[in-house]
Amino acid sequence: MGALLEISDLHVAYGGVQALQGVSLTVEEGEIVTIIGANGAGKSTLLNAISGLVKIGKGEIAYRGRPLPARPHQVVAAGLIQVPEGRQVFANLTVRGNLEVGAFLRKDRARIKDDLEYIFATFPRLKERQAQMAGSLSGGEQQMLAIGRALMSSPRVLLMDEPSLGLAPLLVQEIFKVISKINKEGTPILLVEQNAHRALAVAGRAYVLEVGQIVREGRGLELLNDPVVQEAYLGTKKKAPEPSLSHAEEGL
Repeated sequence: MGALLEISDLHVAYGGVQALQGVSLTVEEGEIVTIIGANGAGKSTLLNAISGLVKIGKGEIAYRGRPLPARPHQVVAAGLIQVPEGRQVFANLTVRGNLEVGAFLRKDRARIKDDLEYIFATFPRLKERQAQMAGSLSGGEQQMLAIGRALMSSPRVLLMDEPSLGLAPLLVQEIFKVISKINKEGTPILLVEQNAHRALAVAGRAYVLEVGQIVREGRGLELLNDPVVQEAYLGTKKKAPEPSLSHAEEGL
């Protein structure tokens, strides 16, 4: 049996600029797979290519062994749901209205009600503010709402683009607890994240993307402890070797 989500030799260009060059990766059932890399590396482009939001020049995206449809509404119908960078909530709808939009393709009304209660239990602040306009929420509350809206689509794979961006440290901690909770309850996650330390700590497997190419891959904790990754993405400097003493200095 193949991977749940398999991306093979993916190329995406904007004009004459290659944003992705031969990217290949997989997501298995039950995994959190993280993609880290510098700004401009192509991380968001990769998620947008999966979601059908940008045109693929070459390569294939397969879901459960079959080519993934290219149009965004078909991708959503297949169960691959993106939590976009910058949250992008519907500012002029209420919190509850945003959540209901997430379920627009679903017909299972009883399950929709159960999922709404689950989201309110996971994010009590959304329950408290369900009649409030989404545009008036704080950044952290809007991120909770964006995740909740995605969960209302009953995702089979959750694509998350920079969920901690711009959030205070305590809210970052809360968001990552929710990511782990969602995954432990059965939803595979492909996570693009600028907070490399937290992303690698929560991931089963991870890929490092540089200038549109995968340059490293491995278990999340392996990459977390990789000196090259530490220096490039975690702000950890390689320790300089101790200077050795000359024979003359040893005699002093």
